[in-house]
Amino acid sequence: MIVIKVIIEGLGLGFLLYLICAIGIRNGAVGMVHLYSSEVQSRVIKNGLTTAEEIRKRSILFKCVCIPGYFIYVLVCVYAINGARGFFNGFWQMFAILSIMNVIDRILVDGYWVGHTEAWNIPGTEDLKPYITSNDKKKKWFAGTVGMAIISAILSGIMYMIL
Repeated sequence: MIVIKVIIEGLGLGFLLYLICAIGIRNGAVGMVHLYSSEVQSRVIKNGLTTAEEIRKRSILFKCVCIPGYFIYVLVCVYAINGARGFFNGFWQMFAILSIMNVIDRILVDGYWVGHTEAWNIPGTEDLKPYITSNDKKKKWFAGTVGMAIISAILSGIMYMIL
């Protein structure tokens, strides 16, 4: 039963990520250009679609909302809802939830939504596509997988000491 709950919670976190992205690009993909390469960002600034300061502000806002939000979400799911106790029980649940979100991000958001739809296109940058190169994808898969394990271990360690 707990495995099903964890899968559903992972899908829920993936859906929240999707919502954040949808809100971010609601007025055009320039709203999330901070997620693009520096080359795309430079072109968008050069074309007068935004400013470096606006990109910086959106990047900070994104990090200040998403990162703590993800941490709070997994902590509430794992410890308050699922009742995890001990390091390993908390670790595997958080790692599973974050990994499901990572798979959704890599395959559905980066792979399909950004890679195969027009939603993330920015006028005047079409020659810089694909926005997420195969090298970027490899880095994101590695960083996402290792990063989720590290985050899960740190949060589980903190919770183990608290509880």
